[in-house]
Amino acid sequence: MTDTLAPAPSTIAGHDRLTRLMARGAAFLGSEVAILAGAMSWVSERNLVAAMSNAGGFGVIACGAMTPALLDAEIAATKALTSRAFGVNLITMHPALDELIEVCARHRVGHVVLAGGLPPKGALEAIKAGGAKVICFAPTLALAKKLIRSGVDALVIEGMEAGGHIGPVSTSVLAQEMLPTIAAEVPVFVAGGIGRGEAIAGYLEMGAAGVQLGTRFVCASESVAHPRFKQAFIRASARDAVASVQLDPRLPVIPVRALRNAGAELFTAKQREVAGHLDEGRVAMAEAQLQIEHYWAGALRRAVIDGDVEHGSVMAGQSVGMVTREEPLADILATLADEAAAALARRAG
Repeated sequence: MTDTLAPAPSTIAGHDRLTRLMARGAAFLGSEVAILAGAMSWVSERNLVAAMSNAGGFGVIACGAMTPALLDAEIAATKALTSRAFGVNLITMHPALDELIEVCARHRVGHVVLAGGLPPKGALEAIKAGGAKVICFAPTLALAKKLIRSGVDALVIEGMEAGGHIGPVSTSVLAQEMLPTIAAEVPVFVAGGIGRGEAIAGYLEMGAAGVQLGTRFVCASESVAHPRFKQAFIRASARDAVASVQLDPRLPVIPVRALRNAGAELFTAKQREVAGHLDEGRVAMAEAQLQIEHYWAGALRRAVIDGDVEHGSVMAGQSVGMVTREEPLADILATLADEAAAALARRAG
């Protein structure tokens, strides 16, 4: 008698191929699958990070504007929830970057993800001296090559479809331009607008070592995001996730993608205020940019923690339309893997 519950040979073959395609990225991360949970301020904290790593993926703590003391406590709390590998995302413009790197080294964090531009002098060396591997974001091919020459261990190429701070180029274009050139040199993880396994399979076949998703994990059961924040994601469609507008060309504000609400008008007012301070010589450019970052941190907290989804910042990628319910993180990962494996099996004929 045939066991009808046994997986079809094509399904097994698809999962085997998925495992092979992810082998390099998984080995680099020390995870079962080469899927990172992108660092999202206030969302990517101990609970979601530990759940991601425990489920076989790779969680990343979003340090954001944390002080060294707060990061120290967050890493310790995460280690109490998981014995598996996870990383820490640090913002290059953070005024206490050196101290944050020291905190990571003290905890023997295995991977540090640097975001927010070129790493300042000495940062890469300090991270490596602490025993961690360095992952950086590369929005252009030229910058990717420069970072590789500088000694980074892996790269994330993230398209404009992503949530939070974004660049001007789509994920598909970045992947086509960059993977053929740099994927053989360092592991490259593709990010931005990925919500299903079929897309993961496609980027892996193009040469990616793995992928990074953020929006897809916001509504995980383990996420501490406010119920109203999660409901905003579940109700939204792709077209609701829009990029912020730069008000003053002298103020190099990196666009942010979030769900459309009254918070966008508040950000316009904040830009106008900071630009005025620049005009009056009350702040330097670096301080002006830091004020903008602090604004986003506060606006995001109002939405994620307090549930003010109208006036806070509901950062979300365009894949938000594929978030349809709250479910355990392990189930989300399993669904993504099954979709990717099925796609690979179909393509193999």
